[in-house]
Amino acid sequence: MVSQLNKQTIGVGIAGTGFIGPAHIEGLVRNGIRVLGLVESTPALATSKAHEMSIPLAYQSFEAMLADPDIHVVHLATPNFLHFPQAKAALLAGKHVVCEKPLALTAEQSAELVKLAAEKKLVNAVNFNIRMYPMVQQARSLVESGEIGDVFIIQGSYLQDWLLLPTDWNWRLEPGLGGTLRAVGDIGSHWLDLMTFVTGLKITEVYADFKTFLPVRKKPAKPVETFTGKLLTPEDYVDQPIKTEDYATILLHYENGAQGVLTVAQVCSGRKNRLFFEINGSKSSLSWNGEQPNELWIGHRNEPNQLLIKDPSLMSEEARSTASYPGGHAEGFPDTFKQLNKKVYQYIFNGDFDKKPDFPTFADGHYEMILCEAIERSAKEKTWVKINS
Repeated sequence: MVSQLNKQTIGVGIAGTGFIGPAHIEGLVRNGIRVLGLVESTPALATSKAHEMSIPLAYQSFEAMLADPDIHVVHLATPNFLHFPQAKAALLAGKHVVCEKPLALTAEQSAELVKLAAEKKLVNAVNFNIRMYPMVQQARSLVESGEIGDVFIIQGSYLQDWLLLPTDWNWRLEPGLGGTLRAVGDIGSHWLDLMTFVTGLKITEVYADFKTFLPVRKKPAKPVETFTGKLLTPEDYVDQPIKTEDYATILLHYENGAQGVLTVAQVCSGRKNRLFFEINGSKSSLSWNGEQPNELWIGHRNEPNQLLIKDPSLMSEEARSTASYPGGHAEGFPDTFKQLNKKVYQYIFNGDFDKKPDFPTFADGHYEMILCEAIERSAKEKTWVKINS
């Protein structure tokens, strides 16, 4: 590998181009990073996707991509069950890795990846992209500065409606492909990571309650893509028992005595992708809604409440670093990929891998796996479970 990479010499390979892979590619291209090639579930699909997105190379296999010496970084946007074996193979091949969450299917697997990345001295990141919204960064700055005082309560939800109907289907519904946690692992992990990022507080114990409202779904007999309309006829479906949760509410105890509660669900009509949090402190409160990401509410006891609209000139230095446009120019979901990739690749280009990264790493992905396993155990045993991290 080239010892000191830059935008002219680095080569990136993408594994998976379904819903989230193209968002990775867009974020890279907007940073001037060269996407050299991609791989898909079949060579034919890889060729089609490479042509569609003007990517030079379509690899015949994941192994062929890893064997290319011009590939220095691999982005994994594949189904969950592939994350661990592909991340491990990429690290063993000497590639830096950016992986979608979850990092693995078990904490044992994710711990192995953390250890391997450290041994190989390779850059590693998990795509907890929600951290990169400017107003989330501003919320973090306000908590760090003491603006809201001691944190008392951390509360919120992550709600979607794309799995409301019995005919709604996606590979995430199958434990063998997505893991034994669905709503918690797929979207709850984003919220849990975000709250530790914003407050700096880790969770000490959890109590979880799960519910599967649709114990049998209609699985299409033909492939469908994530979040697409499914205009199929009744004979195109087969009955499929569902073992993963549609809904979860989780009570949380944080390390400084703060209390928390999170509700996640993928069966909430009208909630397309609503990540919401509110943090109540001894001085003030903060709240943010991911469907209105350019606003941050600040609540007070003895003065009027505030609604801060994204404007870099009015934000902390940390928040300004994730805002590319002036006030009045909205930034959204695709921009979070741009900002996360900007941080990852600047870290790679700087070449000082002993420096603490300013982006989510495999260690953060491993922490989320520890949390998810504790949450799943709590739901099964109907008891509080301590976090041993």
